[in-house]
Amino acid sequence: MTANNNDKERGLKRDLLLAGVLIAAGVALSGLSLTQVDTSTGRLQFAQATPQPPTSTPGAETKSPAPDDPKPTGARPHDIPPQPARPDQDAIQSGAKPALPPAPPEKIGDPIKPKGS
Repeated sequence: MTANNNDKERGLKRDLLLAGVLIAAGVALSGLSLTQVDTSTGRLQFAQATPQPPTSTPGAETKSPAPDDPKPTGARPHDIPPQPARPDQDAIQSGAKPALPPAPPEKIGDPIKPKGS
């Protein structure tokens, strides 16, 4: 039994030593990475343009002024109607394929009823 206990102790010591070495290596690697990140950000230089006094665009006097009511950015054009993800029966018969696959039956539920009904 003594030899068996010694083998277990030796194995435990070896495992603990290996775990300690791996932890130390991980901490050292993390530290090196952090110092590398820290030193690389110190060398970063951002280009900054010096502000120039506003000047007129050549030929600006001859151009017509901008329209009074410009379209807001990001707005959807109103002349193009939205297209459905699933074409109607006429389009399907003419060969159009749906953009989305059909929903699985467990995802199809009763239609949402308006409030107060």
